[in-house]
Amino acid sequence: MRLLMLGGTEFAGRAVVEAALGRGWEVTVFHRGRHEPPAGVRSLHGDRTAPDGLAALAAADGDWDAVVDTWSAAPRAVLEAARLLRGRADRYVYVSSRSVYAWPPGAGCTEDSPLVEGASADADQTDYARDKRGGELAAVEAFGADRSLLVRAGLILGPYENIGRLPWWLNRIARGGPVLAPGPYDLPIQYVDVRDLAEWILDSAERRASGPYNLVGPSGHATMGTLLDACVDVTGAAAELRWTDPDVVLDAGIEPWQQLPVWLPPGSEGHAALHGADVSRALGAGLRCRPVTETVADTWSWLRGIGGVAPQRPDRPAVGLDPELEAKVLAATGHRNCCRFTEHE
Repeated sequence: MRLLMLGGTEFAGRAVVEAALGRGWEVTVFHRGRHEPPAGVRSLHGDRTAPDGLAALAAADGDWDAVVDTWSAAPRAVLEAARLLRGRADRYVYVSSRSVYAWPPGAGCTEDSPLVEGASADADQTDYARDKRGGELAAVEAFGADRSLLVRAGLILGPYENIGRLPWWLNRIARGGPVLAPGPYDLPIQYVDVRDLAEWILDSAERRASGPYNLVGPSGHATMGTLLDACVDVTGAAAELRWTDPDVVLDAGIEPWQQLPVWLPPGSEGHAALHGADVSRALGAGLRCRPVTETVADTWSWLRGIGGVAPQRPDRPAVGLDPELEAKVLAATGHRNCCRFTEHE
């Protein structure tokens, strides 16, 4: 198989490139040159936001069995690339987002649920949801519904993460001491390991799949408890997970998802939307999800290998809870509001 990766030097794109190389595929990476791609690829440089930014891609020899695009800004960049490539590639895989669904999508959201309005394939950058939906429209406009695959990814975790969610939890727990753990312990979460996402994309490209897929593991594949327990185990830290009632967390003014990554309170619109999608279509199409313990262990190994500081996308805000606020809430609650206490020696 011959793969063209638009991007391919960070997180999801890098995982796709590494998985393709592992299969012996011939891989071309088109990128801006800010980061080195994995060894063994053909590298083309260009900036999709610049005038004539696709020149190197237009001049390159050859064609491809599949194009994978993770673009997250102005949809017209997807449209321009897809139009350039529609005669040179069999299939266009656009890594989209579950954010394309009209808010709130609710628990059990399927690929047929209502989508955000106001998106356009040739639009400039607006907001994340409409940009991603516009990217989908661009892929379909250029390649047609039968030659475009729309991968509506949910929360993505794993090595090379440049958003900071799992790295923050790992570093926080590695510091040890009492840790504010937002309850309940058995709250189901929904995510996909970036390497499982990559393998599914390549499998789907091989079988020439098309159409939209919610691409995230099943809700409850892990819980907040199993995720944070795995962080304690893999870091070997003397950390005390103090499981705290959601109302206590919210009353303290702590922002779910942003200040306490991954967590959204049970019963909230956010939890239903981000941790309750129907993924039966992806599972039926071969999605396989590794254990949360493996995702956490491999992310910690990668994080330690780069000195403990994860890369940060410049277009995303840093996540995490201020230590002073955490200490204040823990001091005020003690064990009165804890729903489970876990200590690792």
